[in-house]
Amino acid sequence: MSELKNDRYLRALLRQPVDKTPVWVMRQAGRYLPEYREVRAKAGDFMTLCSTPEMACEVTLQPLRRYDLDASIIFSDILTIPDAMGLGLHFVTGEGPKFEHVIRSSADIAKLDVPDMEENLGYVMDAIRLTRREIDGKVPLIGFSGSPWTLACYMVEGGSSKDFAKVKGMMFDAPEQMHALLNVLAKSVIEYLNAQIAAGAQSIMLFDTWGGALSQSNYQQFSLAYMQQIVEGLTRENEGRTVPVTLFTKGGGQWLEMMAATGVDGVGLDWATDITAARQRIGDKVTLQGNMDPCVLYASPDRVEQEVASVLAGFGEGNTGHVFNLGHGIHPTVDPENMLRLVDSVHCLSEPYHQSQN
Repeated sequence: MSELKNDRYLRALLRQPVDKTPVWVMRQAGRYLPEYREVRAKAGDFMTLCSTPEMACEVTLQPLRRYDLDASIIFSDILTIPDAMGLGLHFVTGEGPKFEHVIRSSADIAKLDVPDMEENLGYVMDAIRLTRREIDGKVPLIGFSGSPWTLACYMVEGGSSKDFAKVKGMMFDAPEQMHALLNVLAKSVIEYLNAQIAAGAQSIMLFDTWGGALSQSNYQQFSLAYMQQIVEGLTRENEGRTVPVTLFTKGGGQWLEMMAATGVDGVGLDWATDITAARQRIGDKVTLQGNMDPCVLYASPDRVEQEVASVLAGFGEGNTGHVFNLGHGIHPTVDPENMLRLVDSVHCLSEPYHQSQN
């Protein structure tokens, strides 16, 4: 593997001094880029795009050609594990992901096995290996998975949900069933992420998209406990480097201390969480990732720069332990030029915060 030329992102996650605040953006490879839409059209459907390593590699690299980003994230989907379990993932235009087979009973759960990572999910590892070669050490490559609770939400609901009635109904009425489902998912995620690390992922991101839909006690029992299990099971060193882990619970700002206590290196913040308060609460324990509102990118370039300045100032002096990101994924109708302004503004405006460290 090529020597890493820019390790700013990895250093920040380990709370080491950096010359500028590193920046990457969730869903940075995606529909807001015309070049992505061209590849997506050639693929014909979303799962073909995800499962063709050459295409996944190409769209992973596209943002790096436009922007001076400090990290790249492998192009994939959070629902690859349930698809590999045989649930029949497909995407319906305007409705998002759907499963042909849903999980509603103990019998359904008993049929689930931890997938074979190379046989059933080898296309993800092939995409990582290919991307590591093509990226040629320019920036680190992030691997990721959905959290067990988030995967369970889609598997029980059969797709997206507004009220999570079915999955919460199982959680409340048959908690032993829910724990059985979450247990096989946690084991699968551990193997999946460790396979990504072995293939060349240099950092790991765990997306708990729907953890914020739970009460605190249920979050601790049905989401956080399984993420803790995953963190404890991950390979934390590869290629002579630490492999940092970041946990992001959307809507989880009230549980930052619990998230930081799992042993992760970074905690993601959504835009509803005040970054100054978050740093006061947990900033000396872990790196904070975030947290500009994605909709700021619909404003003028000057307003984007103002908001970048506000987030950086909110984190404050002694700016070790901050990875700049949006508070959730970039929206598909954003002007790519505003993304350019964001990235350049982070690097330019953050430099003074780091001068005392270097």
